[in-house]
Amino acid sequence: MTVISNIANGFIGLFNAGGEQFMSWVTGIIPLVICLMTAVNALIGFIGVERVEKFCQKITKYTILRYTLLPIMAVIFLTNPAMYTFGRFLKKEHKAAFYDATVSFCHPVTGLFPHANAGELFVYMGIATGIQKLGLSIGNLAVRYFIVGVIVILIRGILCEKIYAVLSKKSN
Repeated sequence: MTVISNIANGFIGLFNAGGEQFMSWVTGIIPLVICLMTAVNALIGFIGVERVEKFCQKITKYTILRYTLLPIMAVIFLTNPAMYTFGRFLKKEHKAAFYDATVSFCHPVTGLFPHANAGELFVYMGIATGIQKLGLSIGNLAVRYFIVGVIVILIRGILCEKIYAVLSKKSN
């Protein structure tokens, strides 16, 4: 009987822990995400949509900016899934690589800009909890994720662009 009671207590304890985690999100991360979304939209409003669009069209001429700055801006300003609309500034041969770079940046951005892809927060917060239990700073984790993410999206964007070029030549 004690074994069954312990199993039942452990089972309900799992849901209690889940409820506590959920409440920390409701009182902590959700207001933060709403404030960040408001700030980003206000920034775009202050700068002007037309100016943002002109700037994006100019930077797509340069490979490094096309696969770093453009995806970063798309993810931070428009969030997932609207971020893919920044692809409209690109030539056809760059769209697939932009998508690859942008989708690859969904996770690394969440530590610094949690509003960008709330679905990835569960992964990041799980890792961050482990880092905190080790007594390490999650600020350092967030910055490192971001930097490594930028390097990865650049590599993926360039490689995907080259693969697309090879496959396009074969299909013609």
